[in-house]
Amino acid sequence: MFEARTAAVRPRNVLSGAPDLATPDAGTVPASEPVRGRWRWAPLVLVLALVGWELWSLRATALPVSYLNDGSVHEQMTRFAAKLISEGRLPFSAWFPYIGLGSAQFLHYQSLGSVLTGLAGTVVGANEAFRWSVYLLVCCWPLAIYSSGRLFGFQRSAAAAAAVLSPFVVSFTGVGFEHGSYLWIGGAELWTQLLGSWVLPFAWAATWRAMKEARFIWVAAALIGLTVGLHFMCGYLAFLGVFVLGLAAEGRLAARLARSGVLFAASLAAAAWVIVPLVLLSKWSAINQPLAGTEYMKGYGFRQELIWLFTGQVFDAKRALPIITITVIIGCALALVRWRQNALTRGLLALFVTSLLLSFGSTTWGSLAYLVPAHADLYFRRFVMGSQLAGLYLAGTAVVLVWQLLRRVVDLLVAWRPMRLVAIGCMAVGAIAWVSPAVSQIASYDDRDAAAIQVQRAGDQSQGAQIAPLVAYIKQHGGGRTYAGLSSNWGQSFSVGLVPVYKYLESQDVDEATYLVPTLSLMLDPETDFDEDNPTDYALFGIRYILLPTGTGSPVPAQRVMVSGPYSLWQIKGNGYVDPVEVTGALAANRADVGSSSLDLLYELGPNEDWSVKWPGLPRPPAPSMPGANLELGVPAPGTVDSTDADLAAGSLITDVTMRKAGTLLLSVSYDPGWQAWVNGQRAHTEMLAPALVGIPLGPGRQHVVFRYIGFRWYPELWALGLLGLAGAFWVGRRWRYSGT
Repeated sequence: MFEARTAAVRPRNVLSGAPDLATPDAGTVPASEPVRGRWRWAPLVLVLALVGWELWSLRATALPVSYLNDGSVHEQMTRFAAKLISEGRLPFSAWFPYIGLGSAQFLHYQSLGSVLTGLAGTVVGANEAFRWSVYLLVCCWPLAIYSSGRLFGFQRSAAAAAAVLSPFVVSFTGVGFEHGSYLWIGGAELWTQLLGSWVLPFAWAATWRAMKEARFIWVAAALIGLTVGLHFMCGYLAFLGVFVLGLAAEGRLAARLARSGVLFAASLAAAAWVIVPLVLLSKWSAINQPLAGTEYMKGYGFRQELIWLFTGQVFDAKRALPIITITVIIGCALALVRWRQNALTRGLLALFVTSLLLSFGSTTWGSLAYLVPAHADLYFRRFVMGSQLAGLYLAGTAVVLVWQLLRRVVDLLVAWRPMRLVAIGCMAVGAIAWVSPAVSQIASYDDRDAAAIQVQRAGDQSQGAQIAPLVAYIKQHGGGRTYAGLSSNWGQSFSVGLVPVYKYLESQDVDEATYLVPTLSLMLDPETDFDEDNPTDYALFGIRYILLPTGTGSPVPAQRVMVSGPYSLWQIKGNGYVDPVEVTGALAANRADVGSSSLDLLYELGPNEDWSVKWPGLPRPPAPSMPGANLELGVPAPGTVDSTDADLAAGSLITDVTMRKAGTLLLSVSYDPGWQAWVNGQRAHTEMLAPALVGIPLGPGRQHVVFRYIGFRWYPELWALGLLGLAGAFWVGRRWRYSGT
């Protein structure tokens, strides 16, 4: 009786007369949502069953293995963070030396996830913490969708429907909220996005609740700040929700704008510890020049994105039946029809559309895209993940609507209860058949991923043992970087298992050059033009060791140190992190063109010489001491390095140099103003040497030089600002709550 009475007063859908999925005023669950006894928790049980299947299907993800692509760096950052935390040091202020000739990686890159996982790694082991974070977050993501859906205010059935669809999303680009972005055969490239994908749904949901209940303002601000720290692109979408959901919500416009304004200010304060250092030090982070003019950063444009959307390539790529796309379109249509009646689906539709519009990028919007803060650093195509997330919630409403319509048809046409149960069973079988192609596709992908992991684990055991003595020699003797090929030459096929050696070295914490992975180091772009046949480039990049396939001769003069199976190690005499040079020229560059500006230099530079760099924000460099030198002969070395004690992971290098005449000491690390120097106990001025390295002028005689990296120091103050902002949002929300504002 209670269930019948509740259904009788529940609002009806304007198209079908079926019960609406949310209240007319806010799209939330009615307070009198019917209790269906033992079936009440059926939606959650269904989601948990899906998670259980994922945990079984992806169990190989938790096994120890060397990673491909960006996953190798994410794991390495986690190890680095765990080490620093165990030593009582702050990772955000540290120098990360292993890629791009080093950088303030934890400042410029989205590093909160590495620090939090590294913190867990101090207990369970860093590599274990990283692997299990991938495994559990991928497998349990349906729980995040279900829980955030409930926080939005969806009924259990709609939230569960969205959750059940979530693991089966597959896009043409493969960089959305999907398995291919996170698993081993995808390179585990988008691990930070995986972390952001867990927080963004709750940030949106809390933002929606904050528009109706002031007590949620500080919660939403905290979640938005957390999203920014975990993943910058997800952070943009979190801030987008403040404006879009604020406009879509019901109530007086002035009140909604006031809440959006307070939430925006509190969110900025909560994220200030990330945003302020990025803004202040942006000139020392590179723009990825090879990608800057491509669709990867500019976006694919409205035509291509819409074609992909309506042909199923955003949700159902490589799938004969676009099951998710169809339900998303139905959900969008339903939200459009109920635009005035249902504010929640209206807000989600607005998020779906605005995220899609952002993904068009400057390919469509041209100079208008420059209005987006930090537009030069954004990969606009990635904003489509906002459409995927909003689309999942809308698809959940569509699934429940279709189910309710079919139930209504069955109720009208079938009077005999047993036959009605049979009809409902047939509907359930049909639903299973409907999603079975997606399940089969994802299961097949998971199987391929597991097989690749097993192959790599075998390679780690066999070939890893062969290369281990060479790695041990490099780490024991140190003093310079290692070169093991490029993705564009023999390096791609020179591997340990399936992982190229130049990537495998990241799992061994070997400082190497020319592995082009996620970093904003100013040397990122110049590294793409490294010439392995030019001895000067090795000196400039601080390369002392070369790992080559056995039987291959060194491309530059070097001595073979040892051979182990298919791997041979060569050492270049005299090369290291520091080198006395003569400044023989000058060039002008900035963060957007340092690669192209230094291209000719890398081919023309002779031994023992370098050029100074005129860089925005730095004093004009001194005039060259002499005209350009002969390419082959270069110039006589102005001095010699007597000894070096380098620990770049600790931000330290100490060296003794004997200078025969005045010259410049080159430190082969990516330029950052945090690098400071002392010569014979006196503070020395650092300058930028080409392409974007650190140098200090030295006079004749024996010089004792100390380099130390001193990172950004204002984090405690910015964290205090964030707490103050959240406290202010809590106080304002409390006042509004009791005043009825």
